[in-house]
Amino acid sequence: MTSVPDRHPRHRLDSQLSGAVRLSIMATLVTVEDIEFGALRDVVEVTDSTLSKQLAALESIDYVQIKKGYYGKRPRTWVSCSATGRRSYDNHVRALEQVLGI
Repeated sequence: MTSVPDRHPRHRLDSQLSGAVRLSIMATLVTVEDIEFGALRDVVEVTDSTLSKQLAALESIDYVQIKKGYYGKRPRTWVSCSATGRRSYDNHVRALEQVLGI
């Protein structure tokens, strides 16, 4: 019986995290409990529109959770990483490390 070699680690990369903006968003979110939209925008250095679109895409696949509320009288949006998002991010990072040999 011939054994099949392991597939290249690139096959374990998450296509949902292949873009630099989404990867940057997730890399930020895994380090905090939650973060206010404006602060996340500033950390990732994108426009409100770009962040909104990327967060909507990540929310649709259950990678992030979005909570809207008020801080005083001002509306605010807080973003956090879901358990699914955390697992996917961790697996993606491990696959990247294997691809890069680190």
